Amino acid sequence: MRRLWFLVVAVAGLVLGPIAPARAAPPQITAPHALLVEAETGSVLFEKAADELVAPASLAMLMTVNVVFDQLQLGNISLTDEYLISVNAWRKGGAPSRSSTMYAALNSRVKVEDLLKGVMIQSANDGCIALAEGIAGNETEFVRMMNDRAREIGLTKSYFTNVDGLPDPKMRVTPRELAVMARYITLNYPEYYKWFGEREFTWNKIRQQNRNPLLGMVEGADGMKTGFTNEAGYNLVGSAVQNGVRLIVVVTGTKNPKDRADDAKKLLDYGFKNFDSRVLFAEGQTVAEAKVFGGARGRVSLAAKSAVKLMVPRGVSDKIVAKMVYTGPVRAPVNAGQAIGSLQVWRGDAKVLDVPLQASETVAAGSISQRAFDAASELVINLFRSAAKKI
Repeated sequence: MRRLWFLVVAVAGLVLGPIAPARAAPPQITAPHALLVEAETGSVLFEKAADELVAPASLAMLMTVNVVFDQLQLGNISLTDEYLISVNAWRKGGAPSRSSTMYAALNSRVKVEDLLKGVMIQSANDGCIALAEGIAGNETEFVRMMNDRAREIGLTKSYFTNVDGLPDPKMRVTPRELAVMARYITLNYPEYYKWFGEREFTWNKIRQQNRNPLLGMVEGADGMKTGFTNEAGYNLVGSAVQNGVRLIVVVTGTKNPKDRADDAKKLLDYGFKNFDSRVLFAEGQTVAEAKVFGGARGRVSLAAKSAVKLMVPRGVSDKIVAKMVYTGPVRAPVNAGQAIGSLQVWRGDAKVLDVPLQASETVAAGSISQRAFDAASELVINLFRSAAKKI
């Protein structure tokens, strides 16, 4: 019987920083849901109801462009491909819709690059629909691709029903998973991400400004998206870089654009001013060991793909606990690079880091006698567990 294992992992300097005054208090914000993370590692610096499902509004376009970026990277489409602005795209997302649009002309053909810029800079609904129809044939099939892509990059709760975020009671995301989307884009598609930071875009002789209020408001701000519907309120996913550190902020459900911008700025300023990056485990360093069932050896060493870093409060004592979590024992043979559990780092009651771990070595299957011994050991352990449950 396989079961979940939790192992406390020794981290050099569990109490981080010298004894010092209490850390700076997090800012007071009006947003009912918010999250602040460091982009490289995913370290959580602030959270408020970040796992509640909310209406995304135009933040759903982050998954739309994620699918397009993936198709570009796979070579299935190119930036110079041209897609038709259909009657459907024009009516639902163009000038007649009175929604955010790039004002693409009916029956015109627009390059993928320009459609993406319309979506990323102007939140263009017509651009989203044209991309969906050009890539998948229709919006329904493209939405299926969006949900498949969401699961591929680790989103388990979010569900999409359209490409532009227009109101639908079935479409929901969480602030934490919006941050996952944003991190994925910044880390994997830097050549396209840069368009989020362009200040304006002109199409069909109509010039529009970027809707992101953080551009020019926060040092180093260069993305990403805003959104609004009556149901969702005013939402924002923003990102900025200072001194080589990128932070991603998510705020949803604010009552007006000013609160949205102010809350995001407060959180970014708080993160940049009060946290530093600390290496917990060097690249290639063994983080923990997992028990192996039926192997030539009883344990396998685990490591992360790269150095494990954590954003920690600057100049403040802070106790952290690291746990290795995996479903085991792991059955042999085990291949080097095989994914096995994760390293979870906790600051108080908050989980601030979750890093996948993999086997750093190969463990071959053991002899018949070794496998029999492991099977007998597991049987005894399970009998004890069963007896304990009955007491």
